[in-house]
Amino acid sequence: MTRTPSFSNLDREKTMAEITSSAFDLIVIGGGITGGGIALDAASRGLKTLLLEKGDFASGTSSKSTKLIHGGLRYLKQFDFWLVKEVGSERAIVHNLAPHLVLPEKMLLPLIEGGSYGKWLTSVGLKVYDILAQVGGDDKRKMLEKKEAMALEPLLPKKKVKGAGYYAEYRTDDARLTLENIKTSLEYGARALNYTEVTDFLYEDETVSGVIFRDVISGESYAVSAKHVINAAGPWVDELRGINHSKKGKRLHLTKGVHLVFPHKKLPVKQSVYFDVPDGRMIFAIPRGKVTYVGTTDTNYNSDKDKVETDLADAIYLIAAVNNMFPSIELEMEDIESSWAGLRPLIHEEGKSASELSRKDEIFTSDSGLISIAGGKLTGYRKMAERVVNRISRKLEEEEGRKLKECTTDTIPLCGNGFKNYKEVKKYMDKIHDRLKPEGFSKYDAWYLVTNYGKQTEDVLERFGKRKEKKKAERMILSELEFTVAHEMVQSPLDFFVRRTGRLYFDIHSVREHMDAVIAELSKIFKADKKTSSTWKEELETELVTHSRFALEMDK
Repeated sequence: MTRTPSFSNLDREKTMAEITSSAFDLIVIGGGITGGGIALDAASRGLKTLLLEKGDFASGTSSKSTKLIHGGLRYLKQFDFWLVKEVGSERAIVHNLAPHLVLPEKMLLPLIEGGSYGKWLTSVGLKVYDILAQVGGDDKRKMLEKKEAMALEPLLPKKKVKGAGYYAEYRTDDARLTLENIKTSLEYGARALNYTEVTDFLYEDETVSGVIFRDVISGESYAVSAKHVINAAGPWVDELRGINHSKKGKRLHLTKGVHLVFPHKKLPVKQSVYFDVPDGRMIFAIPRGKVTYVGTTDTNYNSDKDKVETDLADAIYLIAAVNNMFPSIELEMEDIESSWAGLRPLIHEEGKSASELSRKDEIFTSDSGLISIAGGKLTGYRKMAERVVNRISRKLEEEEGRKLKECTTDTIPLCGNGFKNYKEVKKYMDKIHDRLKPEGFSKYDAWYLVTNYGKQTEDVLERFGKRKEKKKAERMILSELEFTVAHEMVQSPLDFFVRRTGRLYFDIHSVREHMDAVIAELSKIFKADKKTSSTWKEELETELVTHSRFALEMDK
C-alpha cells in the first residue's frame, strides 16, 4: 500500500502541544497551493517547517480555480513569453509528480468567422507555445480543418467554424493537489495545522521572530518562534502586511473568477474547448465525469474576501458565452447545477484592467524581515515555492554559514502517486472497476476514487470492506470520510464535501443524499454535541443553496 501519513484533527491537542513547545526554521502562513508548495520545498531541503492556515487547507483561491494545469496560451497575446515558458514547462513536471491527479486533457481552440484568433496567428501562436513549453511527441499542436474540428466537437457552430487548433493541457483538482503537497511535506518533518489564524507577529530587535495564532476550534491563542516567516496567504497577503506595518509600495489587486457547472447531458461536449466570446475574452468548457463546467470571468473585486459568490450577472455572462459558441444547446439558468467563485491575488498595475494584469508572482520583504509572496498561477506553484525558499537559503548561508541543498521538488512524487505514468493510472482504474463492479459501482466510481486518492484508494477500500452499512453508496462515502479524517485533517462536513472530494461542485446530488449520514458519522468521530452537529448542518445547507441558488430560484 502507498504511503499515507497520519494527519488528523483527532490528535489536535497533542499536535498543538508539540508545535507550541518547538522553535522552527520557517513558519509558512497560508495553506493554499503556494503555502503547500513552500512547505514541501522547505522541508525537503532540511528546514524545520510549520504551516498555518486560518480556515481549511485550500479553502481560499486554491479550491476555486479553473482546475487546469495549463500553460497560459492567452499570455502570448500579452507578449508575456517568460510566463508562458515557465508554466508551460511546469505542466509536464507536475503531471509526473501526480499522474492520477494531473490528467492529460487535449484542448480544442475553434477558429470562428469574425473571431479573435485567425488561422495563421493561431498556428504560429501554438507553435511558439510548444517551443516555449518544450512540448514533444503527440502533445505537439495540430492545426485542424473544419471537418476534423467538427468531428472532434459536433456542437460547434458548423456555419461559423473554419478549423481549429488542437493542443495539450492538463486538468486537476486544485484542492487535492494542495493537500497532497502538504501531506508529502509531512514525510520530510513539516508540521501543518488548519483552522489556525495568525493574529500578530513576534519580534526580536525589530525583526520578525515568530507568530501569534488563534486556534479557531478551541479559541486559545499561542505563540511560536521561527527564524523566518513567509506570508503566502493569497488574497489576505495585504492584511498580514498591514499587521506587520509593511503594507507599502506594491499592493494586491483582487479579481473574481466564476465557474458554472451543468449536467453533462445539458452541455454534452465531447472534449475540452477553449473559445472566444464577442467581448474578446476566452472561456473554457470542460467535461468532468457527470458534468461539464465553464469559466471563467475576470472582474475587479472589493467586497468580503471570506464570502465570494457567483452573482446573476456572472451567470448570465457565462451562459450567453456558451450559447453563442454552441447554438444548439440553449442553456438556461435552471440548468445550472452548481457554481463556484474565487479570487485571484494579482499585483496591482495602474491603468490596467482585470484581464490585462500580469499573472507573474512577486516577493516582498519588509524591513522587519517578513517575506510575502503573491500573484502567480496554479501551474507555477512549484517554481514560486523554489524562488522564495531560495531567498531564505541565501540568507541562511550569509548569516549562519548554513548551506541548504538545491530544490528537488521536481522529482518528489506526491502522496497517492504509485504510478510510473498515466497508462498505469488507467490500468489501475480498470482494476478498481473490476473489484467494485460486483458491488454495483460504475466506471465513473472507479475513476472518481483513483483521480481523487490515487493508490490511497486501497486504504479507502479496506475501510469499505470493514463497514456494515446496507446501502453500498453510503458505505463508500463513509469510508472516504473515515480516511480523510484519519489522514487529511477533515474537521467539518464542508471540508469533506468541498475540499477533499469536490462533490459540492461536481456531484451535488450526492451531497444532498448523504449529508445526514456524513454529519452523523462526523459527530460520532469527534464526539460532537447537538449544537455543533446542528451548526454543521446549517453551514452545509447554506452552501448548497449558495452553489445551486440559480436553479432553485428558477424553480420557485
